[in-house]
Amino acid sequence: MIKAKYIFILICTLGSSFGVAQNSNSNWKAALFKIVDSNYETFEITQYAHVFSGSKHNIVRIASELEGLKGIKLPLENTNPLKLKFKVPVKVLVGVFQDEKPIENAELVLKNALTITGLPPVNVYAISYKKGTHTINPNYKELFTVLGVVENNQELVFRNAEFPDGNLWNPTFIVEGFSDEKPIFEILGGENAPTIDEGMSGTEGIQGGFEGGRVVKVGDTYHMFPTERAGEIGVEAYYDRVKTKIGHWTSKDAIHWKRKSTIYQASGTYAVTDDDNPMNDRRAAIWSYMPVFNKKANKWYGYYLAYTVSKTIEPNHSFGRIWRCESEVEGIEGVGGPYKDIGIIIEPGLNSEPWEGRQGVASFFPYQINENEFLGFYSGAYPFKTWDDYPKKTGKGWFVALAKSESLEGPWKRLDASVNPITSMHPFFVENPIVSKLPDGTYIAVFDGGPDGWGHHLPNMMAYSLSKDGLNWSEARYLPIEKKVDKWWDIMRTPLCLIPEGNDIYTIVYAAIDLEKRFHPMGMVKVKLNREALAERVKKL
Repeated sequence: MIKAKYIFILICTLGSSFGVAQNSNSNWKAALFKIVDSNYETFEITQYAHVFSGSKHNIVRIASELEGLKGIKLPLENTNPLKLKFKVPVKVLVGVFQDEKPIENAELVLKNALTITGLPPVNVYAISYKKGTHTINPNYKELFTVLGVVENNQELVFRNAEFPDGNLWNPTFIVEGFSDEKPIFEILGGENAPTIDEGMSGTEGIQGGFEGGRVVKVGDTYHMFPTERAGEIGVEAYYDRVKTKIGHWTSKDAIHWKRKSTIYQASGTYAVTDDDNPMNDRRAAIWSYMPVFNKKANKWYGYYLAYTVSKTIEPNHSFGRIWRCESEVEGIEGVGGPYKDIGIIIEPGLNSEPWEGRQGVASFFPYQINENEFLGFYSGAYPFKTWDDYPKKTGKGWFVALAKSESLEGPWKRLDASVNPITSMHPFFVENPIVSKLPDGTYIAVFDGGPDGWGHHLPNMMAYSLSKDGLNWSEARYLPIEKKVDKWWDIMRTPLCLIPEGNDIYTIVYAAIDLEKRFHPMGMVKVKLNREALAERVKKL
């Protein structure tokens, strides 16, 4: 928690050379202003905006009165005075962190008005200034930034916005397009509604919708292998997570989909013991099917997750094991199968680490780094602090790590504790990474960045990480696709692909959740790669 008392100053403006755009989301009338004797830049007060230059603190909750105002981005450790010139008498809106006592000669107009990651809640005061040039420093020596000004005769009605403490969002995170660095992906847009939703053709018998899996493109056809949360009619929604299917869907545009077949069907049988016991059905739930084409074998391999399922212990998905299967049809066109099981490639056992937790090996995705060298992301969740906590006493955390092999067939060996788990991407939440290569040879992993919901305070966006060698991975960047796509979801979940379409354009198919529905739909968005920005980013890896 930041103990120093920081302050904000909010500026709402009109015009271009003398101020910036007017706020259209409140009744507060903007005043004009001009920055004097400095090269500070303005920025729009909006969700995900970074309020300090050179920092990762960004806005995740914002009062409607403040949306669309223009701020001045100051460094975290500001030593230069900020001078502003006003054409008329104004009220400068000052936001204060950790409000221990009121500001002298100021009116409190908004309480808990902003949530900024890694920082305390913000209360907003109005301070009057006369016409003319003023140094903005309302009797504080600590850091402040400028976010808005209204005319002095404006009546400001007090309100408590009741937004939570930004320290709940720990750590802070970088949102693509909302930091000092150039974004490598531009959000072009996509479907403003789910591409597959309840009642559409092919969804019969799928009570709970979709989550995870992979989409690949063969020729001009997209092939999707999602986890179908099938459940049963008349059975509670919890069971959707237990009785699952792996479906095969096809599309020509990644928007209109047709269900072709069922690749695997889970048993949906609950465990009879609490430990990892062979008496339990270890294929009670099946998830996260990842098809990968093996050029050497000239056939598709599938890697998928099978769980034991507890009815009473969190997490209900326990002791995950990764199976490998092969298409019985050779060649790239054999992607739809049928598939035959070959065996388990990685599972809980003597080589497991406590951080893999009760959930066991919860996902797997292999990728090639040299002619005879492969790495594979595997994951774990609900960690044990020590093995003495096995099997019921778990913590929270969703981690990924790496295994290695000389071939896609295996055997796969976990890398040691000097590498695993990989916390450089995010210290405690990465789910279902899928790896591919960008045009310059850089590895990219796209993954679920974690929910803002269910008691979690995570980015609620899909994310990506970069690597030069496939071993060392960068800090995650998160994609705010709702800036170009109508937000039909409450909780963003898993990207299933990053498919190149030519001209540096990529298609992403993703799973997300509308909390008003039992059925979890699928969506689609397109992004464009900025190669110059990528080159700059790669230099820093």
